[in-house]
Amino acid sequence: MKILVVHNRYYYRGGEDTVVDAEVSLLRAHGHQVRLYSRDNNELSHLSRTHTVLSTIWSRQTERDVKDICADFAPDIIHAHNTFPLISPSLYGVAARLQIPVVQTLHNFRLLCPQAMLLRQERVCEACVGHLPWRAVAHRCYRNSYSQSVVTVAMLAAHRLRGTWRKQISRYIVLNQLCRDKFTQGGLPLERMRIKPNFVESVRAPQWEKRQGGMFIGRLSVEKGIGILAQALTHLPEIRIDVFGKGPLQNLVTQSPGLRYGGFQSPAQLTRRLHDAAYVVVPSTGVESFGLVAIEAFACGTPVIATRHGGLAELVVHGKTGLLVAPGDAADLACAISWAEANPAAMLTMGKAAYAEYLTRYTPEHNYDLLVRIYREAIAELLTFRPDKTRYVENRLGR
Repeated sequence: MKILVVHNRYYYRGGEDTVVDAEVSLLRAHGHQVRLYSRDNNELSHLSRTHTVLSTIWSRQTERDVKDICADFAPDIIHAHNTFPLISPSLYGVAARLQIPVVQTLHNFRLLCPQAMLLRQERVCEACVGHLPWRAVAHRCYRNSYSQSVVTVAMLAAHRLRGTWRKQISRYIVLNQLCRDKFTQGGLPLERMRIKPNFVESVRAPQWEKRQGGMFIGRLSVEKGIGILAQALTHLPEIRIDVFGKGPLQNLVTQSPGLRYGGFQSPAQLTRRLHDAAYVVVPSTGVESFGLVAIEAFACGTPVIATRHGGLAELVVHGKTGLLVAPGDAADLACAISWAEANPAAMLTMGKAAYAEYLTRYTPEHNYDLLVRIYREAIAELLTFRPDKTRYVENRLGR
């Protein structure tokens, strides 16, 4: 197949960016032709406010770029990841006019919640789920900004009323059962959703000796719970957790005595450290749709201490592959970390179970089969509307 992958990269590199790069590599390794169209949020510093507002709702640049790519590359399918804010939903309009099926991975809850993580004032909030998200303007949910919240809500409302989400996307990829239920509640068509978790590649088998200490990997921001972790460690003055990443709360990390800041490191460096850690802490206060770092830990045989909500509650089995704690509860998190430090043999057993879970569900091979099956469904559905493409589609599907 010829696949056009589309992704708006974040200012701070995160799990979505990692997933996109991994899927592109996976598809190319299996012989598919893949072209990547990406834009980067660093562009925003060079754009006027008016241009940014208009482009968030409908990007003329994306419209031109994607038309040109499709004319040159002739993709069989478009796989969209993040389109906010620079790519915009104009992508779907172009694909519809060209009659190219679109598969959309829903990495977060942006289509339901302008803040994207069902979070307000560090508490879970579902006020906009299933409704036009005007409440997000009243509460300034997006970046605590009235104007930016207005723009985000305008984009979501305009395309909801236009029918973009219902009419112009052939298949939605959701990461777990919780996401499928939440997006169905929010009005997306259940029959177009397919569950496919993220994956990581294991570079080597885990070692089970000389593991010690905990670590945090991720964006240093409120929704990732780094502040809750800092609070938890005030109850455990003898424990230090290694922190890797960057983000707006970096100063909080460097000033917290319980956190040992290791900066931003490459994936290879982080993998080496994961193989040496006794556990990974994922204290997200926002509702994670998946939690890629948990799977990265599993692939290294490292158990996870995570919050008991969102995708993390489906990934981590309490007492088997890690420990679950109440979201936003620093005292509960402190108890779990203390228990992990006091019971290294039990954590080692959980790590072995986590690695077994990885081998069963989160390898590249398993993921590739799921992904291509979804592509085939979306392409084959085109026959209903374009009988003239029968031979073309059959050739692409190898039937």
